[in-house]
Amino acid sequence: MDIRDLPDDARQILETLHAPARLVAHLTLVHDVAADLIRALRTRWPDLPVDHEAVLLGAATHDIGKVQHLNELEGPGHDHEKDGPSLLERLGIPPERARFSRTHGTWKQEADLKCEDLLVALADTSWKGQRDDELEKLLASRIASLQGIEKWEAFMALDEMLERVAGAADERLAWQRQFPARRDSGS
Repeated sequence: MDIRDLPDDARQILETLHAPARLVAHLTLVHDVAADLIRALRTRWPDLPVDHEAVLLGAATHDIGKVQHLNELEGPGHDHEKDGPSLLERLGIPPERARFSRTHGTWKQEADLKCEDLLVALADTSWKGQRDDELEKLLASRIASLQGIEKWEAFMALDEMLERVAGAADERLAWQRQFPARRDSGS
């Protein structure tokens, strides 16, 4: 499986925080899917005003709060979303980029999110083949508005992109499972 490397700044943050291998693997996969989505969006709508670098960093760090909430690596929980932004900010990431560690999970509750926030949430949902009709419709609506096209046209294009992403979901899940969820205790 050919997976893109994380951006250097994200990799340095994960090393500084001694992130568990499973978390690094998950962030790598979500980053890779985000890059695929961005490439497809650029191909379809070259002038779509989306900050691609912000999406990539957001995807590469969206679950960073899980270094403080290890139970959420394998189980449910939202504490990592509350603590992620401040953790990233303490490490020098500006608030406008640290926000993705919150908005990837709170997009339903937040008003006026940007396409970038929705793309990070979508990459985090779709990497494993999962679909979220509400999220996809919201992003398609934003794209349609920005591109001056019909919502159905944006939705159909987005659906096609996500079908391609879903095609490799089993392979991604198998790749992630090979990494331990907990830090090595050294014993």
